Formats: sequence, C-alpha cells, structure tokens
Amino acid sequence: MAGKGQPKTGGRAKGTTNKLTADVKAMVLEALDKAGGVTYLLKQAQTNPNAFMTLVGKVLPLTLAGDPDHPLVTAIERSIVRSKD
Repeated sequence: MAGKGQPKTGGRAKGTTNKLTADVKAMVLEALDKAGGVTYLLKQAQTNPNAFMTLVGKVLPLTLAGDPDHPLVTAIERSIVRSKD
C-alpha cells in the first residue's frame, strides 16, 4: 500500500478486467455454444421462464442513457377503453 502522498505503484491497471471473471465468462459462453446456443436459450425461456428472465436481467445494462445527439424520450400515454356493452 502506498503511503500518504506517495504515488500508487504495481497492481492491476484501472479498468483492467479480472482474469478469473474473463475466464469464467469464456467457459460459460463455450458451454452455451455446445448446448445449442440460441435454440437452447429459447427452450429455457419456455421451460424455466424465471431463470431465463433472471439471466436477461444480468445481461441488460443497469441504466438506460441517451447521449446529447440522441436523447432518450419518455412518453406516457393514457387511453380510455370502453366496453362494447
């Protein structure tokens, strides 16, 4: 550990991916490919929807963000639906 006022030396560079995480991700992707890829995931979506949706939640970004050139637009639409009776 660097002393107070001293520059940090050694260690992993900021933003470097954890090697173990990268290795595990590669193994999971290889297993998915061998299990059937998209076809397998579609089957899991039907047979195990809770587990599939948990997986979807893990791979989607945590926040949605636009950029100055393409800002996100939010719209709330209300409609009245009358019965045919």
